[in-house]
Amino acid sequence: MSQKIKVSIIVPVYNVEKYLKRCLDSITNQTLKELEIICINDGSTDNSLKILKQYAHKDKRISIINKQNEGLSVARNTGMEAASGEYIGFVDSDDWIDLDFYKKLYTTAKKYDADIAIREIIRLHKFNRKIHLKIDREKLTGKLSEKLEICEIPDKYYVWNKIYKLDKLKKQNIRFEPGIIYEDVIFTPQVLDKLNKLVTVPGTNYYYWRRSDSLVRLKTEKAKQDKLYVKNSIEKFFTEHNMNIEDYSPKTKEYRYFGINVFKIKSHTKGTITTTTYRLFNIIKWQTKRGKA
Repeated sequence: MSQKIKVSIIVPVYNVEKYLKRCLDSITNQTLKELEIICINDGSTDNSLKILKQYAHKDKRISIINKQNEGLSVARNTGMEAASGEYIGFVDSDDWIDLDFYKKLYTTAKKYDADIAIREIIRLHKFNRKIHLKIDREKLTGKLSEKLEICEIPDKYYVWNKIYKLDKLKKQNIRFEPGIIYEDVIFTPQVLDKLNKLVTVPGTNYYYWRRSDSLVRLKTEKAKQDKLYVKNSIEKFFTEHNMNIEDYSPKTKEYRYFGINVFKIKSHTKGTITTTTYRLFNIIKWQTKRGKA
């Protein structure tokens, strides 16, 4: 590949034949052309590998790494080791992105010489659509506290709505911890701490398809143990940085009757603005915002 690679995109793939074409179409048709697309086939047993080979035959920017199934963390780490772009991004193989997603993130990151560029997420589940991390303007910060607020940690830990300076990740030796389900919870705070400037990018979106069989929705004993493990890890992170995790946590009240969620109130403070969201039967929703006096 003769052109300088601006963004390396890592796509872990495991038994996603139903969603994979949609994902790859959104990546291969990006308006930013100087990409490398590294697909990690993590031991798929369906037609995912066949689909990957079809796309790789048509687009020489796609490379396929075949490996035994070891989970999402190892797949992403494998992709990071193979990547050679200036920045790196992650797309889960059941998700998709706007066609200008990487161009806008890359252009804005270069404009501010930022180590991280971040965009909001649209989460979709059947007929349900939610916007997470509402971003309406460019904002640059190098302060850890502000980066945590922008990313809404400890409530959200998304890795795929961002691009990261690859050489900085490698220099800091930041990797996904193998063998756990909620690997993003440990990875994202480390990145925000070790990398420098973060910039917000309006006007393009990452679409997160929330599957009913998603790993993060499992109720197994392993999932419970991993959830406790990452909870302790993030609490330790805040303690080590002399921060009170409660100052960053959204406050939620739920009113349930006969096992039904009737009314839910969730408030989150970002900077000087507190946003409160009210839900009635998870159908009617409204918000209020107020600033600190």
